[in-house]
Amino acid sequence: MNKESSQKLNEILTNACWTQEQLARYLDVPQKTINLWLNNKSRPRVANEEKINEAYLDIVGRTDVDAAVLDNINNQARSKKITAAKILRDEDLLDKLTLHLTYHTNTIEGSTMTLADVREVLEDDTKVLSNKTAREQIEARNHKAALYFLLGKLQGKGVEFRWSEQLILETHLRLLNSLASDAGTYRNHSVRIMGTTVVLANHIKVPELMDGLIKNLNTPTKDVIGHIAHTHAVFEKIHPFSDGNGRTGRLIAFIQALQAGLVPPLVTKERKRAYYKYLEVAQTKEAYDLLTLFIAESILFTDSLIEDKH
Repeated sequence: MNKESSQKLNEILTNACWTQEQLARYLDVPQKTINLWLNNKSRPRVANEEKINEAYLDIVGRTDVDAAVLDNINNQARSKKITAAKILRDEDLLDKLTLHLTYHTNTIEGSTMTLADVREVLEDDTKVLSNKTAREQIEARNHKAALYFLLGKLQGKGVEFRWSEQLILETHLRLLNSLASDAGTYRNHSVRIMGTTVVLANHIKVPELMDGLIKNLNTPTKDVIGHIAHTHAVFEKIHPFSDGNGRTGRLIAFIQALQAGLVPPLVTKERKRAYYKYLEVAQTKEAYDLLTLFIAESILFTDSLIEDKH
């Protein structure tokens, strides 16, 4: 096995935070085969090389995307339909989406809670996990509250649903309730994100920039997925809050899709590096194709989750 492929496998393991066993399941090969490949004791066949390359592109991220590929994935994603009302009527579906969205979005932000941990604290408001921090458990419950708040607003307003500053501030308030003294208010200081070249908005301009974003969120569009990618990148670059911007932005994207009758995108923890890579490209180069592809793929992931009856 050549060095490049070995490096790809190691990068997949590192960025997806997988064990060799998990990677073996993903590639549909025995675990011992993964070990042999990693230690250059065996060479994968062409079909497995292709699997490795696709996994690498999924987890670590692409540098470009063919227009035909983007159109194909977009068309698949646009065919996946659902409404907030249907989710709220189906308790099992609501619980599943809440669990997985909460788990993945909080893990992206550093939570160490497992899927089973999140299920425990979401199912029982009195449950206290002794091996997890109080903050992590509050974050999980807060995220559920924020999601339910937005779903209720969308269902209640129907086609009259509109984004507003108050709606976004109230969402953030629920996300950071009891965790931050400035929950539900815009930041009043400068911030930066380590490891990125993106220059975030000056805090003085945040209200003005958010006003423009909200108008954009409420502008009708035929390219819903492209619009979600664009507004998500803009929101994250404005970075209106001291904390919770990623979780707030992903909730907005989730509801945007439902507003258009589409299955909502769920950004998985395994694809964190690709997600951040595409965000940075969108924010620094105003090139949105890769992030649009990612949103479409995240919609297809959610659809597969919905269809999984286990």
